Amino acid sequence: MKVLIINGSPRIDGNTTIAINELIKTFDKEEIETEIVQIGNKDIRGCVACYKCYETGKCVFNDLVNEVALKLKEADGLIIASPVYYAQANGTLVSFIQRLFFSTSRTIDKTMKVGASIAICRRGGASATFDELNKYFTISNMPVVSSQYWNSVHGLVQGQAAQDLEGLQTMRTLAKNMVFLIKSIQLGKNEFGLPEKEEGISTHFIR
Repeated sequence: MKVLIINGSPRIDGNTTIAINELIKTFDKEEIETEIVQIGNKDIRGCVACYKCYETGKCVFNDLVNEVALKLKEADGLIIASPVYYAQANGTLVSFIQRLFFSTSRTIDKTMKVGASIAICRRGGASATFDELNKYFTISNMPVVSSQYWNSVHGLVQGQAAQDLEGLQTMRTLAKNMVFLIKSIQLGKNEFGLPEKEEGISTHFIR
């Protein structure tokens, strides 16, 4: 079993990494494979709504998005972690996950892949960022993993997140819950299969 972790911070060893590393300690104990992809320091352009992915099955901009799509297909869980900028996720990360989710909407069935988001901030804006990131999961038939608190870790300068004992405990609890949910879903798949899907209905406000 494998969890794919998207690090939306431009800092290689910043506070977001500290939060992620706390998760990995638990995943390692439970023998869950993890892979981290650093996004925040990459040059990622936004979606242009060209819909070429509907024809080709991949994004027209052949960059890291298409590479990570292959990893997402094989993953049982997805964690998206971001520093907080103006009560929002990192802009590069948002461009990345918008393209990742949209370009794979017809090629990767995300049903029952487990999702979790994490926000790292100085003080405020964590819950808004947490909500923003969770929306990618809830539109994709992905169960969202809970913890003992909203998934946030606090710290201003590099390394301070290590002092947020409650935040780090929240990360450990999140990882434990994610492992349990991934394993439980796998048992459910083996016993019952995935939920039956209806043919999609797409409407807008004028028809």
